[in-house]
Amino acid sequence: MTTTTTAAVLRRSTDELPFAESAPLSVEEVVLDGPGPGEVLMRIAAAGLCHSDLSVVNGDRPRPLPMVLGHEAAGVVEEVGAGVTDVAPGDRVVCSYVPSCGTCAECAAGHPVRCADAQAANREARLVTRRRPFRDASGAELHHHLGVSAFSELTIVSPRSLVPVPDEMPLELAAVFGCAVLTGAGAVLNTAAVRPGDSVAVVGLGGVGISAVMAAALAGAHPVIAVDTVESKLTSALAVGATHGVLAGESAVEEVRELTAGGVTVAVEAAGHPAALATAYAAAGVGGRVVVAGLPHPRHTVDVPIASLVGEEKSILGSYMGSAVPRRDLPRLFDLYAAGLLPADALVTSRSVPLDDVNAALDRLHSGTEVRQLLVP
Repeated sequence: MTTTTTAAVLRRSTDELPFAESAPLSVEEVVLDGPGPGEVLMRIAAAGLCHSDLSVVNGDRPRPLPMVLGHEAAGVVEEVGAGVTDVAPGDRVVCSYVPSCGTCAECAAGHPVRCADAQAANREARLVTRRRPFRDASGAELHHHLGVSAFSELTIVSPRSLVPVPDEMPLELAAVFGCAVLTGAGAVLNTAAVRPGDSVAVVGLGGVGISAVMAAALAGAHPVIAVDTVESKLTSALAVGATHGVLAGESAVEEVRELTAGGVTVAVEAAGHPAALATAYAAAGVGGRVVVAGLPHPRHTVDVPIASLVGEEKSILGSYMGSAVPRRDLPRLFDLYAAGLLPADALVTSRSVPLDDVNAALDRLHSGTEVRQLLVP
């Protein structure tokens, strides 16, 4: 069985601005195959517009094209394919963009974000079942984005990508937990293992950075210092637990070091930019842990003074998807939100953005005026 659905298709990467005029994403009626064995048909309730999506559009994260974009989403199961027992029609679910197998060496060791099967599928822009179920009006195959392809009314996903959403959790808001909250909070709680009394600086205050600030406050860190180039984002960070806001620039590192008598215990880089990582590294004190959660263009590198790395015993830790175990961590994060301890509503700066406005929404994301916009296909 096949159906049709409206989807935002990226046919060419471009950094030509404004995106609203260059229109790299076209909203089209496309054909979607029904769920095959080990697959789920899902209706999207909301999809967050993330910098990782923008990075595919502008070419910073090269992906096979054409592609139905979108990886941060929540929705409702419509239909399940043969052999699927994890979920059933009517279930409210949030997507994880690493559909880990649960049985490979990395999954068995507690590192599902490193799952080789999932990484291969995402790299090749297909489902873990090896299918690409979207086709355009001409019949040409469309690539899948990180196993989700959420910028569509309907999509096909693996049940390995899905985590239940509790009834009391607003389904639209649950979307941002699948990437922004899981990545930012995980960088603090999982990768850095922040403890009460640790000092934390977060450099870059998009959805991931603001989530990292919230998690640092939740973990009892003090001070929690937010760093960004946009003053309004500093205000947002102060509202969710940051104790200080520092405007990025030449004096930012000096300000952080003065606030912490020499540097922070943990510095989280959440901007995906070499300058942000250089700031985070310099802001970390002796024995400090630098957690890199942002994803820049693959060609970007950063110079690290080896003498300080050794002599000051600093650590640089990569954090993909917050080093998370989604089926363990997402229910915990939902519970923390329900208890009022994780104010994730603060991430959403625009709700119910129509799919037709996706290119204009990309412009707002690029300009830095938005943290998270929720597309509602």
